Amino acid sequence: MDPVRNPYAPGAGQRPPELAGRDAELLAFDVVLERVSHGRAERSIVLTGLRGVGKTVLLNALRSAAVRAGWGTGKLEARPEQSLRRPLAAALHVAVRELGGGHPGATEHVLGVLRSFAQKDSPGAKLRERWQPGIEAAAVPGRADSGDIEIDLVELFSDVAGLAADAGRGIAVFIDEMQDLAAEDVSALCAACHELSQNGLPLVVVGAGLPHLPAVLSASKSYSERLFRYARIDRLDRAAADRALQSPARDEGADFTGEGLAAMYEITAGYPYFIQAYGKAVWDVAPGSPITAADVRVAAPEAEAELAVGFFGSRFERATPAEREYLHGMAATASADQGAAASHVEPESVPTAAVAEYLGRKPQSLSPARDALLKKGLIYSGARGQIAFTVPHFGRYLRAQHLD
Repeated sequence: MDPVRNPYAPGAGQRPPELAGRDAELLAFDVVLERVSHGRAERSIVLTGLRGVGKTVLLNALRSAAVRAGWGTGKLEARPEQSLRRPLAAALHVAVRELGGGHPGATEHVLGVLRSFAQKDSPGAKLRERWQPGIEAAAVPGRADSGDIEIDLVELFSDVAGLAADAGRGIAVFIDEMQDLAAEDVSALCAACHELSQNGLPLVVVGAGLPHLPAVLSASKSYSERLFRYARIDRLDRAAADRALQSPARDEGADFTGEGLAAMYEITAGYPYFIQAYGKAVWDVAPGSPITAADVRVAAPEAEAELAVGFFGSRFERATPAEREYLHGMAATASADQGAAASHVEPESVPTAAVAEYLGRKPQSLSPARDALLKKGLIYSGARGQIAFTVPHFGRYLRAQHLD
């Protein structure tokens, strides 16, 4: 097959040629946009799922829908140890600029409030060392600049949403890796969203994060369970996975046999990133159309080698020797619980006590390694005493490696 015409696109956050299996989420967001535009209250949205299921891709697709609806939009990626002020200020600056129109004086005032909010990021720094947000409007003293992020964010969101309401449109803020926000920023974000919902203001937050994100929000504000609409983004079912493979292939005048599609689903388990990675590899090695199960078997080692370096290996390299031992213990425990090490669908979580037992260690002695892995985003805890990989198939990868 011609590699130049290869339609598959494995990449972090890169939109696949066919966004299959996400029609329900896209339709639900269109409803949110319409309801908010008509002055009806709507909850903000939180997307959760493992890495590689397409949360970032879906987040970008939802942003495109908001842009088509004439909304102002901004996007940021949360990072550990980084304050929310700078990235949020930059995202809202973009959103206000996209919104356009309206009364120039009102827009100038909101940009001034936005500047005041942003400059509180480094209140103790000397003037020449302070971050300049690139907003031309003069700062507005006494608004969103108290230094208390919860107070400031409520005031900022209220002013930005008020500007959107005057323009007859809305604002949507998209936050990727939301679980990495600092605790005080999560609390402030929940409080601001609560204020927006109470006042019916047209600003919606759409967050995306790992499966434990709802627990992070709930630990911050008890009412967060009612504040957000949660959507679990999971692997694709067989029909959607087939469409993700067949539609791009047919656009290039090629196709898969039924056995070829079955082999692809067996090896990818319906995870969108793996569909693209294996799809790209099998296209390059297949001698012609239709692509068969035999072609999939020939291409699998090449796809797995690339995933081992770029998808799994890059994450594994971030772990210390003690953390790698813990990861291997998790993989072995998952295999034992499952009863079949070669299976492509692994259990969602394993007991921490079982990992400690496998490693022959006291659970307390493993706490530092486990906590470090949680902070690095390699594992997550969905329930007390349970732990799971954030990356699908990571256990299978680890079981194929030798413990360094």
